[in-house]
Amino acid sequence: QEQLPAASDAELRGLDGEIATRSGQLQALQQSCRHMEAELKDLNSSMTTPEIAKEIEALRKDCASYTEKLERIKSATNHVTPEEKEKVCREQQLYRREWRRRKRMVPALLGAGRDGPRERCPQPSHALSRQATELLDAILEGYPKSKKQFFEEVGIETDEDHGVVLPATV
Repeated sequence: QEQLPAASDAELRGLDGEIATRSGQLQALQQSCRHMEAELKDLNSSMTTPEIAKEIEALRKDCASYTEKLERIKSATNHVTPEEKEKVCREQQLYRREWRRRKRMVPALLGAGRDGPRERCPQPSHALSRQATELLDAILEGYPKSKKQFFEEVGIETDEDHGVVLPATV
């Protein structure tokens, strides 16, 4: 650097101005690059025209199939009327109520014997239930096998044997 001539103050101020100008241009270009990179990222993440066309076609097919299904449902003649629905619901409630009533009568029968404590019938006024309980007690008292084996031999099937659960009320 000693071989180069010394720069005057005016030249130094000119170079400083040029450096400042070029620094401003550099910052502007960097900002522009960041903006373009963000725009490129957005464009790369968006769908292309052929992809959009395929998506639209798939949506149109779905829409057509749903429209066809809706028309089939609307044109069906086997609709259930509200009266029929109400009748079926009443019958189901009647059957469920009867099942519950019979199920309450049976625990005295099923709980009898030596396999466990005897449960009382919730409605002891039923003479039939009491007689059946006494009959089962008498049979199981002298029966050499378990209550379960007796039920199998006689052919008594319980809901629990078949995994049937009393439906909840609606």
